[in-house]
Amino acid sequence: MFTHPQFDPIAIQIGPLAIHWYGLMYLIGFLSVLWLGKYRAKHRPEAGWKASEIDDILFYGALGVIIGGRLGYVIFYQPGYYLSHPVEIAYLWQGGMSFHGGFLGVLAAMVFFARKTGKRWLAVMDFVAPLVPIGLGAGRLGNFINGELWGRTTDAAWGMVFPQVDNLARHPSQLYQFALEGIVLFILLWWYSSKPRPVGAVSGLFLIGYGSFRFLVEFTREPDSFLGLLALNLSMGQWLSLPMIAAGIWMMRQALKKTA
Repeated sequence: MFTHPQFDPIAIQIGPLAIHWYGLMYLIGFLSVLWLGKYRAKHRPEAGWKASEIDDILFYGALGVIIGGRLGYVIFYQPGYYLSHPVEIAYLWQGGMSFHGGFLGVLAAMVFFARKTGKRWLAVMDFVAPLVPIGLGAGRLGNFINGELWGRTTDAAWGMVFPQVDNLARHPSQLYQFALEGIVLFILLWWYSSKPRPVGAVSGLFLIGYGSFRFLVEFTREPDSFLGLLALNLSMGQWLSLPMIAAGIWMMRQALKKTA
């Protein structure tokens, strides 16, 4: 059994200026998209991407992540509270972001990018999908550093006590998500997209991979206290992941059928 290190949430303090670890994780995520995108554009010229276009992808994508992530949290997790406190929707510094909302935000942002560049929206998403997992992993590492989104109680030898919660050993579910949604998903998508694939196949694999990993890890993650478990004893994260998995399977089948 281990004890959470209780990291200081502030990574760098310069006078009144405080830079939090979670903010740094967002920065790492955005920079990874920029670097990986330009690397792929340079080494896969047949895909028809210019390095300069990656800057626009990052700009639109960052807006989608922040706006969609916040609105997703408001709508999916605490609509009643924010309906009574609408001004607090803008209080990003208080926390409260939803991956599924951010995902929808990115989908919408890439529509604008595709129209601007004349590219097929689904082809844009196929290019973007392998760039995303490193940022997802960085975000989960930020959750772990902050000691938030802890797991359910466990008897496993690697169980971890989060002193700010209680003295019970819990799953370090943030690290499970870091490993699966960050590292494993990145390797899978980077390998699969390293060769030409039918349009929509890479995006479909992303949906299946993320949805499945998130659904499984949620069995070890403590449900949000204000929601608890929902129908069939599944969490909100699991219910939001099921449509992703279904859509991913359908997209891959449609894409592969065209080349059969």
